[in-house]
Order: sequence, then C-alpha cells, then structure tokens
Amino acid sequence: MERKFSKEKMAGKGDGPAIGIDLGTTYSCVGVWQHDRVEIIANDQGNRTTPSYVAFTDTHRLIGDGAKNQVAVNPINTVFDAKRLIGRRYSDTTVQSDMKLWPFKVTSGLDDTPMIGVTYKYEEKQFSAEEISSMVLVKMKEIAEDYLGTTVKNAVVTVPAYFNDSQRQATKDAGVIAGLNVMRIINEPTAAAIAYGLDNKASSTSETKVLIFDLGGGTFDVSLLTIDGGKIEVIATGGDTHLGGEDFDNRMVNHFVQEFKRKLKKDISGNPRALRRLRTCCERAKRTLSSTPETTIEVDALYEGIDFCATVTRARFEELNIELFRKCMEPVEECLRDAKMNKSNVNELVLVGGSTRIPKVRQLLQDFFNGKELCKSINPDEAVAYGATVQAAILSGERNEKVLDLVLLLDVAPLSFSLGRHGGVVVVFIPRNTKIPAKIKQSDWTTVDDNQTSVCFRVYQGERTRAIDNILLGEFTLTGIPPAPRGVPKFKICFDIDANGILTVSAEDQTTRRKNMVTITNAKGRLSKEGIEKMVQEAEKYKWEDKEHRKKVEAKNALETYAYDMRNTIRDEKKGANIPLADKKKIEAVFEQVIQWLDENPLAVTEEFAYKMKELVGICSPIIAKMY
Repeated sequence: MERKFSKEKMAGKGDGPAIGIDLGTTYSCVGVWQHDRVEIIANDQGNRTTPSYVAFTDTHRLIGDGAKNQVAVNPINTVFDAKRLIGRRYSDTTVQSDMKLWPFKVTSGLDDTPMIGVTYKYEEKQFSAEEISSMVLVKMKEIAEDYLGTTVKNAVVTVPAYFNDSQRQATKDAGVIAGLNVMRIINEPTAAAIAYGLDNKASSTSETKVLIFDLGGGTFDVSLLTIDGGKIEVIATGGDTHLGGEDFDNRMVNHFVQEFKRKLKKDISGNPRALRRLRTCCERAKRTLSSTPETTIEVDALYEGIDFCATVTRARFEELNIELFRKCMEPVEECLRDAKMNKSNVNELVLVGGSTRIPKVRQLLQDFFNGKELCKSINPDEAVAYGATVQAAILSGERNEKVLDLVLLLDVAPLSFSLGRHGGVVVVFIPRNTKIPAKIKQSDWTTVDDNQTSVCFRVYQGERTRAIDNILLGEFTLTGIPPAPRGVPKFKICFDIDANGILTVSAEDQTTRRKNMVTITNAKGRLSKEGIEKMVQEAEKYKWEDKEHRKKVEAKNALETYAYDMRNTIRDEKKGANIPLADKKKIEAVFEQVIQWLDENPLAVTEEFAYKMKELVGICSPIIAKMY
C-alpha cells in the first residue's frame, strides 16, 4: 500500500541519450539534445508533432497519425483525450461531461477509476488512461530511437502546471509502463520558459519578467516567471486543466448539429461516425479561420446519405466561443494578483500551444496588457518539447556552455498542502505558489486525548480553512505511542514535495522514533472540476467565513487545552505536591464541568468559548499561583 518516493535518477552519459517529451492532450512532440542544440524529431510521416491517438482494430493497434487518419471509420475503438482522464475519478463532473462527446466507451473500474473500453482483435478490452498515455509515450520513444539509431531509456515528460499530485503520479506511471525512466516531471509553461530563456539568454542583460500563456488542445496554463541570464524562477501559476482547443471544436460541432437538425429535421447526435467526420471538418475549419475570415465545411453523406455544406465566418466562430476565450483571462489576472504585480511590470508575453494562434485569443490578451506586443520568437507547437529536451540534457550531465549556466529554480505548488488538526481545521505546511522542491518540518504536534496510543494524520490539498472544504489526498496512522497524558507525546511532521511536484508526508514519534508516511495512491486525491477550478475562487468568496471559523476553533482548542493542562498539573506528583486537596478537588470539578459543556455545545460561538475560558482562568489561576 505504501508508496515509496525515491530520489530522481541522474542519467549519466553511459545511459544513452535523454529525450524531452511534450505529452499533449491532442498532439505530442519529442526532442533530443544533439550537435550542441535541440533537435525536434519528425515522425515516420515527416510531422514534427504526433497525434495523441491510439486505435484498436480487428488485426492491430495504431498510434499517432495512423490512428487519427482512420478515426472516421473506426470511431468507437479510437481513443484520444487520455490526458483529460489521467489521474481523475470516473465520477468527476468533467469525466461525465466529456463522456457524452467521446465515441468510445468509458466505465467505472476499481476505486472509481475511469476505464476505456474497446474491441481489439474481436475481444473486449479495457484500458486505464495511464495505459493509453503510455502507448503514446512508447510511440514518442520509438520516434526518437528510429532517429538516433539507439535505445532510449531516460526522458523528461511535461504536464500542465495545474496538474495535481495524482495526475502527476499517473503521468509518471505512464512513463514507467512505457519503459522509460522519467527523470523529471516538468511543468509545461516552465519548459516553454526554458526554451525562451535559452534563445534570449545572450541578448538579455537584465531581469525579464515573462508571462507564459499556454493554451493547448485540452489544457490551459498561465505562469509568471523571471528570467535573469540563465536563471529562471517561477513566481506564480494558474490555469484550467480542462480548457483548450477541443472545447472550441465542441462548440462548433454542437452548432452544426443544431443547424443540421433545423434545416433537415435529422438528429446526428447519436451517430458516432457522423459526429467524428463533422468534428474533423470543424477542427480543420478552426485552423483555417486563424488565417482567413471565412471558410466552408463540406461533409459528403454525413447522415443517411445526406451531404452537409455550411459556411462559417471567423466572427461566428468567435461568437460561439467568446465565453471560453474570456475565461482564459481569469488565470492571467489571478497570476498577477498572486505575484503582487501590475500589468506594466510584465516585459514579455510568450504564446505557447496551438490554440494561441486564434486571433481573438491573441487580441484579448493584447488588450488586457494595453496593446503590448506578443512575443513570437518561439514555436508554440514545439516550445514545451524544446524546454523538456534542454532539461533532459542538463539532468543527463550535458556540459555544453549553452546549457551549463542555465539554472532552473523549479516550479511552484499550484495548490496548498495541509494537515488536518483537531477541531476540523487544517494547518498549511506548503502554501500555494511555494517554490519547489520544498521540505517543511514542524515539531509541535501532540495527542488530544489521555493515553492515546495511535494518531491518524490526514493530508489535504486546497485553499480553505476547514478540512471538509478541501480535498483529502491521503491519510496514515502512527501507532505504538506509549500511553501518556494528553499533550505529552511530541511528533515531528515533515512535508516533502519533490522536483516533480509529488508529495510525501511523514510523522515521527520523538520518544520512540517510530515513523510512518502517507500513502497516496492513484485512486485517492483526484481533484474534481470544482476542486481544481473553484478552490481559489471559493477561498476568496468565503474568506470571511473561514476566518471566523478559525477564530472559533482556536478559542475552543485554547479552552480545552487549558482545562487539560490544569488537570494534568494538579495530578503531577511534583508540580501538584504543594496544592491543597480541597483546591485539587475544585479544579477537578471545574475541569469535568468544562469538558461536559464542550461535549454538549459543539455549535457554541467564539464569544461563548472566550467567556468560559475567562471563567476557568479566574478559578484556576489563584490556585496555581499558590505553587510558586
């Protein structure tokens, strides 16, 4: 059950070349450091990006261009969008929503894991998202091996900056399934920043503040960084793990499904093949509209032998998606707020991801920054793979002067990591936007009951004060604690988030040196759409409520702690030796009253706890004073 976290392996020269892989929702890309530069490797079709598609037929499996090219004739057995499933639960609202758009089947597996069902060689098969992603990674590995003429073992793989612990671990697991040693999981905007930093290092003599705007096929990230020579530091990050080009395609597909229904009284929404052919045309039209104001969609025999032809303008496409385009600006504002920075402080706006070619997206970003020019010096399709390749070269010991002084102060934690405390609140160990890797220790944790021999520790991710409002990532129990009064045992808690953004938590009894660590499996801690997109917004909305609740819990805990401290003091053989028996009985009696009152008034307000505390101190203080 326990998940071990080993230190990342540093690939040496003897391990062969290390590659960088951009594992995308819709397209993937691979590169290698060769001849003192990054080489983005073309696949067997001559394309520098490869569709993240896997198809299963009666005779064989197809990955990449071959899979996407036959999707119209084999829609129910062609899998794509695995990245939108990886590390999520079947019951997540995003998964339930996406399932309505996918032609392939998705069912609930063990521990609510989404399982993709296909027919392969006349047999029903089920695959996890990790397995499908591993197949894409295998394809990228093979593309590199064909180019290099040697076996490739080591790779740096990218993920969206806003991926949570479970999604990162699931991506790493996909690499293991693919036979790769994943040296590092790196955030996509940071990889793009490395690409930008390497190209602009020589020309830049002062610190540059760069905003990476990364809008791909299925995910959206914004990161604010500083680049000073070869030093890259992430300040803040934000985004949406479920927003990208495919969502824009969906709006257009839905529009034309309604058009077909209105004009011809035919509903194609239940026909996977017709929908797939329409989607392919809509995706092509979207790309065309980035360079021309109008295009035509033509699908022969779309449904029941009926041809479909329609004209779509850039204005109509923008109107269908304007809500989503504007949604892209929210994480930009959030990033600037988190970094405590004004728009005018940003020196460069770097566009990454194919969806940044959409003119309206560019216009909204440029308008937000008061007409500032957008940086077009890096290829939006290849920048992430480029940066991942540079990172792979550094980790494999590349000594070229171009990368030698490129120091990456790694990313930041996208959401806070906390430990649950008595009273239903959380104590934040690693706040959101903390530089990682990071290691935080605390030694003031103890028991809440007398003679407690075990303690359960619960680890949460999120921005709320109350534990119930955050996402439970995992829990573990420390046992074998020697019986002692409440507050006597002491535990050292350590939160350790590694360079991949993956967390481990341990607790150690400082008396017995017994130790245990958290178990976070891929089945736990997967954030729902609400969890990942609304946590920060909810934290702001309920800020006042959270603050008041914390005050109440602190007042309650202070009262309870003081009551137990007084009782333990008078029972102590040395400390209580000078207290008369009558006074001891008085404190015992008032202690019992307070504990009973706490049990009977769980909904008491802050002021009531404060009043009880004042009352208790008034009785106990004069008696304790006699000891001295």
